[in-house]
Amino acid sequence: MTMTTITTTSLPNPFHRGKVRDTYDLGGGLLLMVATDRISAFDVVLPTGVPEKGVVLSRMSAFWFRKTAHIIPNHYIAMANEPAARPHLPANLPPEIARRAMVVRRAQRIDVECVARGYIAGSAWAEYQASGAIFGAPAPKSLKEGQELSKPIFTPTTKAEAGHDMNMTIQQVVNMVGPARAAELEAKTIAVYNFAREYARQRGVIIADTKMEFGLLNGQLILIDELLTPDSSRFWDAAAYSLGKSQPNYDKQFVRDWLNSAGWNHEPPAPALPSAIVQKTVERYKEAYARLTGEDPSHI
Repeated sequence: MTMTTITTTSLPNPFHRGKVRDTYDLGGGLLLMVATDRISAFDVVLPTGVPEKGVVLSRMSAFWFRKTAHIIPNHYIAMANEPAARPHLPANLPPEIARRAMVVRRAQRIDVECVARGYIAGSAWAEYQASGAIFGAPAPKSLKEGQELSKPIFTPTTKAEAGHDMNMTIQQVVNMVGPARAAELEAKTIAVYNFAREYARQRGVIIADTKMEFGLLNGQLILIDELLTPDSSRFWDAAAYSLGKSQPNYDKQFVRDWLNSAGWNHEPPAPALPSAIVQKTVERYKEAYARLTGEDPSHI
């Protein structure tokens, strides 16, 4: 199958445009969520698309939504190219859009990025190097980059539409949603992460951290947006894992590393990605999909 790249969409009844996803109102409490091939890093959308990335993101999210529904309900109904979605779709939806899209229930989004960390990496490692703390809390001395934490921690951030997400204290989450809902957000985030981490470990992948989004539907907390994708998670190769360095990965850390090496200051505009970096990103995303789902990515 020839790889296509879709970075913009234009369908009836636009509802929301995010860094990667374009969402449309289908009516009846349903939305069409299209994962485009846009890629963001350091909260900035890059000018270069990554072919088929949206297909991998949507299919992997659908996989995890089905896998974790016993832990917490979610907004997923069907992939847009599946028979169950057809009654809800606009006429003449292009097949390449349908491959990247899912039909979901519309929920009231909670504006918190719920992050679960099982290993010290990324911004947590940077904070630890600077202050000896992780998420503002004292951490054991002599931790090494990539080291597993004694137990997963919950480190929420703001959900920024523009600019950078910022760390939130637990008290700030409590102030936003109340103590009972804040406790539920933390518990469900860690429960989903723990389930996925054990599942992935059996398939040679370490999920170092991941972020989730939640919403309310008829007063019930549900998972929304994407789930456990290479965009929202750090996926490491378990066979090549070793402490003290950036780990061999199946996520967009590869892109972040290149952007840092290019000297970018993490503020718009972002530089274009070279074709070799784009191709390696495609390969890593599809490898993550194959390892975790057991499906051949060339058939999706």
